[in-house]
Amino acid sequence: MLTPAEAEKLILENIAPLPREDCPLAAAHRRTLRADIRADRDLPPFHRVTMDGFALRAVSISSGVTTFRVEAVQAAGMRAFKLGPADEACIEVMTGAVLPEGADCVLPYEETAREGAIVTFTGEASEYSPGHAVHLRGSDHRAGDVMVRSGTRLTGREIAVAAACGCGSLTVSQLPKIAVVATGDELVEVEAPVAPHQIRRSNDYALRAALMSAGYPNVARFHLRDVRHEIEHLLWHIVAEYDVVVISGGVSKGKFDYLPAELDRQGVRKIFHGVAQRPGKPFWFGMSARKSPVFALPGNPVSAYTCLHRYVLPALRHAGGLTPVPLRPVALAAPVVFKPKLACLLPVRLSVGMHAETLATPDPSNTSGDFAGLVGTDGFVELPADQTEFPTGTLAPFFPWT
Repeated sequence: MLTPAEAEKLILENIAPLPREDCPLAAAHRRTLRADIRADRDLPPFHRVTMDGFALRAVSISSGVTTFRVEAVQAAGMRAFKLGPADEACIEVMTGAVLPEGADCVLPYEETAREGAIVTFTGEASEYSPGHAVHLRGSDHRAGDVMVRSGTRLTGREIAVAAACGCGSLTVSQLPKIAVVATGDELVEVEAPVAPHQIRRSNDYALRAALMSAGYPNVARFHLRDVRHEIEHLLWHIVAEYDVVVISGGVSKGKFDYLPAELDRQGVRKIFHGVAQRPGKPFWFGMSARKSPVFALPGNPVSAYTCLHRYVLPALRHAGGLTPVPLRPVALAAPVVFKPKLACLLPVRLSVGMHAETLATPDPSNTSGDFAGLVGTDGFVELPADQTEFPTGTLAPFFPWT
């Protein structure tokens, strides 16, 4: 069977990039940028006053002038005044105003005393030079500079930059339509009466919530019973209509696990079936005739949830053009022994060690059906199959839950 890394590589090699579209700036939060945002002008676009006070020439201070006459008031949003030629001239300015033409520094109110139009400087002349309390034009960025690179998931910070650059719309990845399909005769809806031999549906709710938390809001839930003709009919519509299909259950070797054969009959090409890992060994991946990915996850809740985070979410980020985020290594806070020749995807709780290192305390579920066992964990670490004993301090890649 494939290793987790080999399975991930095959998925990323086969999945196609999502199309691009233009999105209004007000709706772009959490979308993935697909074209660089560039500064349309210098930032700041003018010499900007950073303190309330009086704008003048620094040379006047250095030459010993201490008394100045206020010629005008320059507020933020006003066109710049021109400072008169006299050494004693100054213009009262407010924070955010354009620096008056001919001025090169600002005296704060706190360093002055005023009577009518006359201002007396009371500070130390040595502290004032050209540029004092002035945010120089272009000192942050120049026109044409790349401000936000393609591949960035947009947050309030990037939205603010886009607004400052005059971007009323942004080129982003389309949001895929995702179908989450729970399978099994034993499943009943959450609020329906439940018999002793039945269980309530949880996988489709959990997977949908995780996908939405990761930034994919267009998720629909479905349920397939273990009835071949029902699977054939509904699955055909789902595969034809949705950009991504995520199925839980029905992919093992059981007598009623019809999905692999039915997917094949419907033209979904199998890329692989089975990964050398626990939980999630029966994981299946394929591509439909319309080049849409189909992920068939094991039905056990912990297995399905883990496979979603190990494979499906990274695949969606890749398809959307998101810049890959390096995996964070964490150190085991307790020893682990895992003897099967499989990679171990182990739930952990994170904490900070004495030397500010990130520690991962193993917190395994009782079984792969124990969804409640994941409550309180932060994600999972991946331990390789070629090792059985992992002492305290072993570094392992960490995959966070969404």
